[in-house]
Amino acid sequence: MISKFYFMNTTNQTNQDKLYFKVVAAISVFVFATVIVLNRKILPRPEVVPSFAYVLPKLNAIINATCTLLLLISLYFIKQKNIAAHKRTNIITFILSSIFLVSYIIYHYLANETSFPADNPLRTLYLIILISHIILAASVLPLILIAFYYGLKMDVVKHKKIVRFTYPIWLYVTITGVVVYLMISPYYNF
Repeated sequence: MISKFYFMNTTNQTNQDKLYFKVVAAISVFVFATVIVLNRKILPRPEVVPSFAYVLPKLNAIINATCTLLLLISLYFIKQKNIAAHKRTNIITFILSSIFLVSYIIYHYLANETSFPADNPLRTLYLIILISHIILAASVLPLILIAFYYGLKMDVVKHKKIVRFTYPIWLYVTITGVVVYLMISPYYNF
């Protein structure tokens, strides 16, 4: 009787995990496709850029800097074994990162892309940071979603296993987001 209950419970959990992973894949593909479409300028854009759009890059940098601090605070809390504070901090960080993503998509839909000057001696460094930032930002979303899933389920073993990879990538992405902004911001045409 006990083994039958355990098997049914395990099967339900496996099905729940599979469903969640499908949702994570769908969200990740949708976000990635949206960013590609915006980058390719496929969608018609407004003729006049709304004035609020010019505030979004600075807002995004502030959000990224805040997320960097929150990720470091979250690490501190978990090292202190303060799971409740760790969880709250990560939820706030996730919400801010979600706001960042929406703001990023709106900005890139509305505004023209700014290029780093070709004659600037820091261009190669800028491109290295930007390209690594873009690649890792695209890859970290599903990792974050899976880490959250395991963390909220209190499946500590699986949570720790994925966070070993997710945390440094997420931290790098938030830091380099600020660095990219600081490097490109003098060249904005607004």
